[in-house]
Amino acid sequence: MQIRDRIKELRRVRASDLRPNPRNWRLHPPQQQDALRGVLAEVGYADALLARELHDGTLMLIDGHLRAETTPESIVPVLVLDVDEAEADKILLTHDPLAGMAIVCDEHLQSLLAEVQTESEAVRGLFETLANGQRAGGMEHGVPVERVEMKIPESYQVVVECRDEEDQRAVFDRMRADGYRCRVLTL
Repeated sequence: MQIRDRIKELRRVRASDLRPNPRNWRLHPPQQQDALRGVLAEVGYADALLARELHDGTLMLIDGHLRAETTPESIVPVLVLDVDEAEADKILLTHDPLAGMAIVCDEHLQSLLAEVQTESEAVRGLFETLANGQRAGGMEHGVPVERVEMKIPESYQVVVECRDEEDQRAVFDRMRADGYRCRVLTL
C-alpha cells in the first residue's frame, strides 16, 4: 500500500490567526478546558495543530481548536496539510475518534498513574477518571456518550404512498399546485 505524506510544512503561527473550522463537531466541556490549561502550564505545546491553507493564504484548523482558543496570543506549531476541503472534512471526522478507539493496557496505565505527578487539580481529576477505569470526558471510542440535545422545530407532514413513479409525480404536482412545500422521496 502506497501511503502519501500530506504534510507540506511545519509553521509557527499566532493561534488567533488560525480560522476555526465551521464544521468542527467537537465540543470542549469545562473539565477538558481546565485539564488542557493544566497540561499546557506544566508541559507546554508538545503536539502540532493541523490546518489546511485556503486560497487567500489563511490557515483553517482541522484539529487543535481548543488549543488555539486556549492560547490565542501564543505562537503555536501548525502542520500545514496538502489536502482539499473534502479530505480535511474526512480528517476532521476521524482524527479524534481513531485515537479514541485505542484500548487500555491496564498494567501500563497503572504504572504511569503511579509515577506521573501534576500540580494541576484538573489534571489530577483526569488521572482519577482514568484510574477509575472511565473514559476521559464521557467518551466512548472517541465519540461523546452524552450528546448535546438539539432543538427540532415542530413540523407537520403527510406521507402518501403511491402506486408507481407516475402516480407519485401526479400527487407531487397537485400538492405543489395547492401551495404545499413538497419533496419527492423514494424508498
